[in-house]
Amino acid sequence: MSVALTVPDEWSAKGVTVSRAADLADGTGGLGSVADGGPDVFATLNDAFTADPVVVSVPRGVQLTEPLVVGTHLAGAGSAGFPRLVVLVGEGAAATVVDRTTSSDDDVLSVPLTELRVERGGRLDFVAVQQLGPAAWQLGSLVADVGQEAHLRVGLVGLGGAYARLRTDCRLSGRGGTGDLLAAYFGDGDQTLDFRTFQHHDAPDTTSNLLFKGAVGGHSRSVYTGLIKVSKDARGTNAFQTNRNVKLSDDAWAESVPNLEIETNDVRCSHASTVGPVDPEQRFYLESRGVPPTTADRLIVAGFFDEVVRELPGDALVTEVRGHIAHKLDRVAEDLR
Repeated sequence: MSVALTVPDEWSAKGVTVSRAADLADGTGGLGSVADGGPDVFATLNDAFTADPVVVSVPRGVQLTEPLVVGTHLAGAGSAGFPRLVVLVGEGAAATVVDRTTSSDDDVLSVPLTELRVERGGRLDFVAVQQLGPAAWQLGSLVADVGQEAHLRVGLVGLGGAYARLRTDCRLSGRGGTGDLLAAYFGDGDQTLDFRTFQHHDAPDTTSNLLFKGAVGGHSRSVYTGLIKVSKDARGTNAFQTNRNVKLSDDAWAESVPNLEIETNDVRCSHASTVGPVDPEQRFYLESRGVPPTTADRLIVAGFFDEVVRELPGDALVTEVRGHIAHKLDRVAEDLR
């Protein structure tokens, strides 16, 4: 497993550090401060076997205008990697972090764990782009803690892997904190893409908004299970959860199970999910104006994803993800011929 970091030189003068945990004075750099004990057994495995954790620290008041990019590549038949990334954003600070995960075509196992902490008044845009090879397995965890009046936006892009699972725990622990969770995922062939989300509201006047959109073609499967949990102390919560899925072949399968657990009153919470084929009325509208059926489906699916994709930070990343979706559409169309 190799880890690559892209860090502008001028950031060091502002006190920003991007380091391997072993190089820091205490040897940890906050490792485990958010995911204490890990949310499940796979996070515990990462605790035991991670070899080269990376810690990103943005000090109080520092505003980073360019994204920081972390890349992890796994290779070697039968190998396993345990990537670990910790991002700490100080009070009133702001940052954008892009985490890319790729692999060779070998049968590799990835067990990543990401910890995100945003302190009072801070802002973090975090994007995880998963482009594992066709034989890879992923069992990943992302754990976040959002402080008072802080804002976290997480964007997930799931494209690769034979089986790729990611559990996301977003804990709103400070009054007035906001956590937005977005995902765009596209399965084809025999892929299985599995997302599990937890929106924990532990403080009053907090807001979370989840929008996950996926497409499945070929014999692929997607699974989404989500839980909004509002604690007794979290009055004034606003929490929303939406999962939309499009089936592009009769043999594809998508499951969606949203849930609510509310322990107080004076809240606004909702959840919704849909699974279905391309909208025939939209297809008819385009075909009636001379658009060929295959092109019509491509336009509809691209527009379906764009609600999520356009919210990703940076024009270059938006263009890149749109290109990956177009490539997936080409592969699905080829399978249907």
